[in-house]
Amino acid sequence: MIKLLFDQNLSPRLVNRLADLYPNSNHLHNLELDTIYCPEKRRENHD
Repeated sequence: MIKLLFDQNLSPRLVNRLADLYPNSNHLHNLELDTIYCPEKRRENHD
């Protein structure tokens, strides 16, 4: 069974909409991983 992990570029609503095709999938927002500090991303934004 394939599980998907949607990132912040996709809507969290996709998890529910695709639940019948991809059960146990999740979104970074639901896992509270969308607010984790990423030094590499910060560096890219300042260059």
